[in-house]
Amino acid sequence: MALVLDGISFRYGRQAPVFIDFGLVLDAPATVLLGPNGAGKSTLLGLAASQLRPASGTVALGRTRAERRALTAYRRKVAWIPQQITPVPGLTVREQVAYAGWLKGLKRSEAWEASAAAVDRVGLSELADRKSHRVSGGQLRRIGIAGALSHRSELILMDEPTAGLDPTQRQVFRELVAELSASVQIVVSTHQTEDLADLYQQVVVLDRGTVRFQGTPQEFHALAPVPGPTSASATHGGPRERAEAAYARLVEREV
Repeated sequence: MALVLDGISFRYGRQAPVFIDFGLVLDAPATVLLGPNGAGKSTLLGLAASQLRPASGTVALGRTRAERRALTAYRRKVAWIPQQITPVPGLTVREQVAYAGWLKGLKRSEAWEASAAAVDRVGLSELADRKSHRVSGGQLRRIGIAGALSHRSELILMDEPTAGLDPTQRQVFRELVAELSASVQIVVSTHQTEDLADLYQQVVVLDRGTVRFQGTPQEFHALAPVPGPTSASATHGGPRERAEAAYARLVEREV
């Protein structure tokens, strides 16, 4: 099922527009969204989640549009997981996951029943009865994903989900993303360029409200400069080095 943004224009207040007549179609099981600070990545996710409303244009997941008459149905299908997941005071891990399902329209009993499977799927069953404010940052991110799974989201949007995580937590998260993308469409905004080919089927590079590249990880890596015979270029290195070199070709330097 494709996420389609068509003819989108958006600005914050009187600031310069973030998007003008912007269009993008995302239909891969897992898409990584790359770009510098200020490129519009978080705004794009906010629009896709229907948390932000465009001045013009449409956002749709399949045949369901993010518009007033279908907004409840759209939000039931789409989950947005921001960088910071806030623990709900007094709730356990499972209760917070069930609460997320209830907020999306499930009956209380349905949300509670669904929360058990969702907590188990993200590997937090042993912590189900722990207060949610007593878990690590990486575990909080997984609570956010479990909340999305509790109401059977078809699309999960994640904004910088590995920011601030240690290497072990990042590895756990990568494994979870790889497992989830077999059944749920995922879009991840990140600055991390390692493991692109292992986790994602599509790469989108956004810069200053414009798509600079959209294609497979292999096509993205192929943009890395080919070093000359006497060059000591980092593109001789592994996938991460090639990804960073390809990214540098596409994105203007930040000032």
